[in-house]
Amino acid sequence: MIKSKEEYYYYLEADRIALSKPKASSFGLKENIKYFFFPDYIWEFQKTLRKLEYLANKKRNLIESVNHFFVLRRFYKQSLKLGFTIPLNVFGPGLSIAHYGTIIINSGAKVGANCRIHADVNIGTDVGYHDKAPVFGDNIYIGPGAKIFGNITIASNIAIGANAVVNKSFDEQHIAIGGIPAKKIADNIDLDDIMIRATNIIDLGLNKRELAGITSKEIKELLKSEKK
Repeated sequence: MIKSKEEYYYYLEADRIALSKPKASSFGLKENIKYFFFPDYIWEFQKTLRKLEYLANKKRNLIESVNHFFVLRRFYKQSLKLGFTIPLNVFGPGLSIAHYGTIIINSGAKVGANCRIHADVNIGTDVGYHDKAPVFGDNIYIGPGAKIFGNITIASNIAIGANAVVNKSFDEQHIAIGGIPAKKIADNIDLDDIMIRATNIIDLGLNKRELAGITSKEIKELLKSEKK
């Protein structure tokens, strides 16, 4: 949950890296003109989400309250355009929404740092309850069409396969789960092959480099080299 301006900027930077977006400061006139006419709507949505979380979680003065109203209005318009139903304060830093398309998430769900989520995902609650929703650890990959629901927990470092239906907890890390209902389908998976652990990159200071356009495997090698 974003509680300060410093955390707000941290979340923004982590999301930028997770989405593999270039720094705005690297844009020249040509890139700025192109972006004006052809913006990245998912990145714009995530920036609005983080701004709204920051404003919603803090004590606001009159000017900030007016700003909150207009940011909230923009958030609803972007959500409808993209098909996203994503409540505030669900995702930790390093969120990467892979594509346009329906994503529905219950407000009681909680997801840790570094989540890669695809289209047609539904994270819901137990029948008859409004907030008994899944709680996820860090470094989570959620494939297209996955359905995850109920008062369950998903450990860190887990990949959820496409179209999986997950209705029970998984406490073992570094596994892949899939199927209907979901079960463990692989051990010792390397999530760095399919997603970017953005918070690790920031913590190691690698975000000072220009990482846009570098593959996840290349970033994995950078992470390994910095840890040595």
